Amino acid sequence: MAIQALINILLTVLWCLITLSFSFGNILLGYLFGLFAVYVMRKFLPGRFYLRPFVKALRLGVVFLIELFKANLDVLKIVLSKKIDIKPAFFAYPTELTKDWEISLLSLLITLTPGTVVTAVSDDKKTLYIHALDFSNLEDEIKGIRTSFEAAIKEVGVR
Repeated sequence: MAIQALINILLTVLWCLITLSFSFGNILLGYLFGLFAVYVMRKFLPGRFYLRPFVKALRLGVVFLIELFKANLDVLKIVLSKKIDIKPAFFAYPTELTKDWEISLLSLLITLTPGTVVTAVSDDKKTLYIHALDFSNLEDEIKGIRTSFEAAIKEVGVR
C-alpha cells in the first residue's frame, strides 16, 4: 500500500515537471492521472489498491466529527440549563471487536467524545466499562456506540 502511494506521488511530481506548472489545479490533475495509473497497475503492485482503506478511514473520521458535534450540543444543553438534571452512570459495553488496535481506537473515540469516558477494559477484552454524564437507557447507549463507532472501525479493519 505504501509503495502505491509513493508511486502516485512520484507520478504527480513527474507530471508537474513535464508541464512546468506547480499550480494547485495541475498538481490535482497530476495526482488524478497518477491515481489512474496506479489503479491500472494494481495487479502488479503489492497489496490492495491503497485508496480503499483511506476512504474507509476518512468515513470513520466523518462519523467521529458528527458524533463529536452531537455530544458537544448535549453537553452544552446541560451546562446552559438553569437546573442540572442529569443521570450519570457507569455501564458495561460488550464489544464485538477483537484486535487490540480496534479496541484501543474505540476506547479513544468514546473518551474523546464529551460526556463519556472509558474507565476500564476487561481482561478478556470483550467489555468496556464506560462512564456517561447523562445516561438514558442501556440499550440506546449500546446501540448508539455499536452503529456509529464500532461499525466504522469494523469497516476500516476489513482488508
